[in-house]
Amino acid sequence: MTRQLLEIASAPASCCSQGLQRGEPKAYAGTPLRPRAAQRPERIVRVRGGRSRVGDDASPLPQDGESPSRLVTIAPFAIDPHAVTNAWFSDFIDTTGYRTDAERFGWSLVFKAFASAVPGAVDSPDAPSWWLRVEGACWRHPNGPNSTIADRGNHPVVHVSWNDAVAFAAWAGGRLPSEAEWECAARGTLTEARFPWGDREPDDTTFQPCNIWQGEFPSHNACADGYASTAPVDSFAPNSAGIFNMTGNTWEWCADAFRVRSLARTARARNDAARAAGERVLKGGSYLCHRSYCYRYRIAARTGVSADSSTGHVGFRLAFDG
Repeated sequence: MTRQLLEIASAPASCCSQGLQRGEPKAYAGTPLRPRAAQRPERIVRVRGGRSRVGDDASPLPQDGESPSRLVTIAPFAIDPHAVTNAWFSDFIDTTGYRTDAERFGWSLVFKAFASAVPGAVDSPDAPSWWLRVEGACWRHPNGPNSTIADRGNHPVVHVSWNDAVAFAAWAGGRLPSEAEWECAARGTLTEARFPWGDREPDDTTFQPCNIWQGEFPSHNACADGYASTAPVDSFAPNSAGIFNMTGNTWEWCADAFRVRSLARTARARNDAARAAGERVLKGGSYLCHRSYCYRYRIAARTGVSADSSTGHVGFRLAFDG
């Protein structure tokens, strides 16, 4: 599949790459994927559903399609309070022999500060300047072929595409949440809050309720929250529903195809490009977000990325029916 970078005129910078040009991947030669005979994780959080708001009428990034907000009806569902970890994803790989898109393409994007000394790392013409194309970067080797996840078993898996997340979900007997379900879970009992913890804005010194950037991006990360990259999935305080890291840490794939709900000509062009590239919705922002340039760690924030894209700051969590 060809991955097409989609540039939006006049849009504020994002920590994400909106898609990559990779050519054709190597064929997958693993065993057929079937849901394993296992119970849901005991830790799952049940969400009552009902009427829930999606989006934000006062969006600071209207070109992302957050506005207008809308009320939707959501059936009861369950969601994992944790993102899928390296340890759990490793179990999936060991059981099925599955190869991720990053492994089949042979490379993925790594934040420049983590990969500038990696032999063979090069700038990518299809990504912002803070990303490097690194041969051998994948979920097992998040910063390049000589890096490991040996001490990151409880960190969220990264360098996983939407395709990879769907394959894992099928094996685990779950699915990806819809965007509406994701927002409902992130708000918990705070139905009008901007963030999972309320409306107080994170800052660079005294209040760091999630794993985002502190300092001047991309040259200096003060790491006031304690992390330069990913944090364990149970880091920071959970929201009112007991769910961890719904914003910051890693972007999370949702089931939905990406589209902007607007009649503006620019929105129509954006939707056409997103449809052509097979974009899916990402929610929650990541450890690279900062209000000064990528104010996308809000609950309503969103972006669209092609389904075979992978980077060092994108992961996912599972939802379950009923």
